[in-house]
Amino acid sequence: MIILSSVSKFFGQKKAVDNISFKTKEGEIIGFLGPNGAGKTTTMRLILGYLKPNSGKISVCGLDPVEQRVTVLKQVGYLPESNPLYQEMRVFDYLEFIALAKNEKNWQDIAKEVGLSSVFNKKIEELSFGFKQRVGLAASLFGNPKYLVLDEPTSGLDPLEQEKIRNLIKKLGQKKTIIFSTHILSEAEKVANRLIIIQNGQIVYDGKKPKEKGGVEKLFKKKVKN
Repeated sequence: MIILSSVSKFFGQKKAVDNISFKTKEGEIIGFLGPNGAGKTTTMRLILGYLKPNSGKISVCGLDPVEQRVTVLKQVGYLPESNPLYQEMRVFDYLEFIALAKNEKNWQDIAKEVGLSSVFNKKIEELSFGFKQRVGLAASLFGNPKYLVLDEPTSGLDPLEQEKIRNLIKKLGQKKTIIFSTHILSEAEKVANRLIIIQNGQIVYDGKKPKEKGGVEKLFKKKVKN
């Protein structure tokens, strides 16, 4: 499991993450919510070992993500909000390259499951934003990680593409533990089974998703103060 215990992170004088604690359970799809600048992306980067906490402890499968980062990254698939891709490469070549790095032999099957077979021969720069997100998502699945950390996976997509990615996340959640951030509250209502709401670097809610329709929006407005 992923465990954060009293974790804080400063950037200069700004406290981006303020003494937060939570742990994941197997099979959870966690909707990580909060306004801009709340600390969502920073928390995700801390989990991946991209950033080192100023205080507190993080454990991924019993490992320190900073000290044992290479091993941890084999356990966690990551889709950042600004999806870094080699734009000049063909989709097939890019995915093959990532698959070799992650020793993923069944990468073409994964790519087809994500819906990329029709664009294998296109350059990444020629793809719609939605297909670029799919390329990044496919790459995050290579190596069969136990956990997925997805930062705004449907940001900038049209409604049809958003729905396709949501359905894919729900399908993946049958086999993996997923943490995904989103500004779309209805998305969290449709996909997540647990919510963590963060504001000003502090967790203001951690629990089950409300069952009633529109319950996530009501909860968010109650917990996040303007």
